Amino acid sequence: MSRTAADPYEKCAVETALDLIDGKWKGVILFHLMGGTLRFNEIRRRAPGATQRVLTKQLRELEADGLILRTVYAEVPPRVEYRLSPLGESLSPIIEALKAWGTAYQESGAEARRAA
Repeated sequence: MSRTAADPYEKCAVETALDLIDGKWKGVILFHLMGGTLRFNEIRRRAPGATQRVLTKQLRELEADGLILRTVYAEVPPRVEYRLSPLGESLSPIIEALKAWGTAYQESGAEARRAA
């Protein structure tokens, strides 16, 4: 929905969508969960720059927003698994498009020019 003069503070749909995946590691988490169910440490290995605290926070936010599902198994030691929810799965084409765009951007040399 576009913003109107009558209600300039109403969020547009793009802002709503970006708010859900905003966060340094949320896109990375969603991308890796597209490959299937993962445990916390498996996700952490795929996001080596993320601290445990930040990763935990972003996983909780994704779960609260309904994008991922968290399953806790009553075992010793405890086992917790994460997977995409149906809503999260609906983001797969968008995450794939972001990956394709990011690859093209990296290959164009624009990233290196930006860092210089």
